[in-house]
Amino acid sequence: MRKITSYGISLLPAVILLFLFSCKPEAGNPVAENAGNKAATSPEKQAKAFQLTAEFRSYWFAGLAEITSYELEQARYGEQREGDAVLIYVTEPFLEDKQVKADGNNPSNISVLKLNSTKKFVTGIYPYSIMTSTFYPLDGQEHALKVTNSVQEWCGQVFAQINNREQYEVSAYSYFESEGDQELKLDKDVLENEIWTQLRVDPESLPTGEILVIPALEYLRLAHRELKAYPANASRTKNGEFMVYVLEYPELQRTLKITYNPDFPYEIEGWSETYKSGFGDAAKMMTSSAKKINTMKIPYWQRNRNKDVILRDSLGLK
Repeated sequence: MRKITSYGISLLPAVILLFLFSCKPEAGNPVAENAGNKAATSPEKQAKAFQLTAEFRSYWFAGLAEITSYELEQARYGEQREGDAVLIYVTEPFLEDKQVKADGNNPSNISVLKLNSTKKFVTGIYPYSIMTSTFYPLDGQEHALKVTNSVQEWCGQVFAQINNREQYEVSAYSYFESEGDQELKLDKDVLENEIWTQLRVDPESLPTGEILVIPALEYLRLAHRELKAYPANASRTKNGEFMVYVLEYPELQRTLKITYNPDFPYEIEGWSETYKSGFGDAAKMMTSSAKKINTMKIPYWQRNRNKDVILRDSLGLK
């Protein structure tokens, strides 16, 4: 039986205007001249939009991205690996029909809170690079509009994408014969990937109880698990000055814990992920974890000169 609890959203008043110039094409490209991120929203969409507080608008619609770096301990092949992780949050206009960022001002635009999450670590001689993008709507819709994930390492690369339409439309590609190219449709259960953006909008709205969850695309690809929803137990607990959101997957023998500040803007302090690492007889339960290094709010897309490399030092990134 499908059960989803505590999934209501409650924030406060306003028209959503998005004024952000992010990741623009190079100057001279005709698209760049129309790439203003003002997300004009139709009256119909405004009527069902989250009631965003002035505090929320001031923080998220200021034309800046929030970048937070983390020290990463990543379990892979039954051993711990040192690396770094970065969470980049930014608001931008999104076209629901095309499922892409809007190039210009349009009444059909939807304002989204986008998360680009990256992880980098090395296994022996070869490196891993992982990126996940989640587009979470601020117009009252229940689930993320789109999630993409890619994993690159010297053996090859894998990619998966979920588009939120009448159902979740999933495309997945892998260099493994047993996984290959897949096209499938899934029911609209909770997406683990959307938890990381929903938490930043309103942690009180996070689902709790016995629920069905589609695990993080990254986990499913690295663990070679079937891409589908799994039963999970979701809860929120207090740990000192912070709150912890917990997802436990009995069938997967996996537990995710996200530690966050209970006060706006609900910064993520770190996380841990316990699961079986390695394959066959060498597999064992291990915990990956991330600890916050630093946060900065900047228009990073404008910081692309050689002189801007020093900003990586502030984030503790190599």
